[in-house]
Amino acid sequence: MQLPVNPFKQALKAGRPQIGLWVGLADAYASELLASTGFDWLVIDAEHAPNDPRSVLAQLQAVAPYPVHAAVRPVAADTALIKQYLDIGAQTLVVPMVENADQAARVVAATRYPPRGVRGVGSALARASRWNQIDDYVHACEAQLCVLVQVESVAGMSALAAIAAVDGVDGVLFGPADLAASMGLLGRGSDPQVQQAIAHGIDTVRRAGKAAGTLSADPALARRYLELGALFVAVGVDTTLLVRAARELLALFKGTAGPAKGAGGH
Repeated sequence: MQLPVNPFKQALKAGRPQIGLWVGLADAYASELLASTGFDWLVIDAEHAPNDPRSVLAQLQAVAPYPVHAAVRPVAADTALIKQYLDIGAQTLVVPMVENADQAARVVAATRYPPRGVRGVGSALARASRWNQIDDYVHACEAQLCVLVQVESVAGMSALAAIAAVDGVDGVLFGPADLAASMGLLGRGSDPQVQQAIAHGIDTVRRAGKAAGTLSADPALARRYLELGALFVAVGVDTTLLVRAARELLALFKGTAGPAKGAGGH
């Protein structure tokens, strides 16, 4: 049995922009529905959405037949959680709140087997190895793993060049909402100061030879990020899309529901 290729990682290496959607409904049926719509990648969120390894596993299984790549965001840069998400088959991780190069290096180490890292070896129990039916999984898997770290604070932005230079970090995703809060601009992810910081960050990551990405439900901002050279941009959030559509439909009949606010980034 052959190891699945990570098309998302390949696209980033080739410089092909990837348009994504954030997934927080925490339900396999909803994730499968979204997988059928044509996005390049989906982020299954376990930081702010009520997901755990069991619910993430069900969603990975649900989207597997579709031509979309599923990334997983754990709640924290936790070695044990990273091990679990890799073992259930995640090939791309989006790790939040990375603020320095040492932390980024620890994240990478959590995705590598010894002696290159600290990932526990349990491939006989792992969906990722198809229960040891993938040829030489323990040696081959690293080539298909994609490590994205989230930089979303003033401290992280100050250390960005060093973070991006860490071997094994494939890309950096900027979180506008948390970055804005860190800058004293809570709730103002589209503030010009935040946007200037992200623009500078995209340039810094690109100069390091890595992929830059972010999230924005504002189409104009999302297009601007792409124009600046971001290679992976999530352009919406499933919960926001559902709430907005429901409120707009209700307004057609009751005339009382205003539009839902868009997500400024996570």
